[in-house]
Amino acid sequence: MSISKKILILILLVTTASFAYSPHSVLLEKSEINQDSLKKEQLQLIKTDNKKIVSLVIILVIMLLMLSYFYYRNGELKQKNKQKDIKQKIQLNIINSGIDGQENERKKIAAFLHDNINSLLSSVGLHLNAFSTQNNIHSDEIAKAKAILEEAHDRLRDMSHELIPALLVRFGLLHALEDLCERNTTQHIHFQFLSSIASEKRYPEKFEMKIYFIVSELLNNIIKHSGASKAQISLREKESWFILIIQDNGKGFNAEKQNETEGFGLNRIRARIKKLKGSISIISKPNTNSGTSVKIKIPIS
Repeated sequence: MSISKKILILILLVTTASFAYSPHSVLLEKSEINQDSLKKEQLQLIKTDNKKIVSLVIILVIMLLMLSYFYYRNGELKQKNKQKDIKQKIQLNIINSGIDGQENERKKIAAFLHDNINSLLSSVGLHLNAFSTQNNIHSDEIAKAKAILEEAHDRLRDMSHELIPALLVRFGLLHALEDLCERNTTQHIHFQFLSSIASEKRYPEKFEMKIYFIVSELLNNIIKHSGASKAQISLREKESWFILIIQDNGKGFNAEKQNETEGFGLNRIRARIKKLKGSISIISKPNTNSGTSVKIKIPIS
């Protein structure tokens, strides 16, 4: 065999071998490329997932911090409200204790003045009259002594009436309130009394005393501060409630800020009503000449 033939055979063998092995190498190259792209995609997905997890953790932490803050603030507000309620209860208890003590003292002093001092003065007047009649004495000094005794008797009677009105003790709340309206009516202001309750009806003694002094305090406020020319007191019962409404045509005041500015008088009224387990509502506007309306509801035991 010649050299040229041998060369041709070798070329054919190499060409055949290259054609036989080239598809396999191409597949290998493609698989390597696919694996690289898959790895990159997986890495990208992992990064994306990590970012989402981190974002979610941050959001959860922020939400927990906000919830903790609101819980803390809510606790602070509850504590403040609790302290405020305790303070109000202590103040009401102090005021109620003072009111109860004052009412008991009023009752004792009024009874002492009426049953003892007035009786002694009346006895002195009777003896003085008997002495002057028996001895037929007409003296200016005796006449002055009688006048002084009568004046002292009248003043003590008025003082006793101011402490505990005789009408309240003898005839009850309705007659006492009607008399209170008449006594406070002047040429500057007229108090009208209206009631749908039977005039002979009686309530427990402490109930009547507290209602009487509540109305008396409110009338004093109208006279001193309202500048009103007319006022009306109305009483009624509805189911198991005693309802008292006091209205005037005065200048009014800012009822929305009453808790900040109200004086000891209104505090005493609120304390009395609170002790009776009742409620009070005040409707008034300043400088509108629409007056003031006070509504008090108290359960009848």
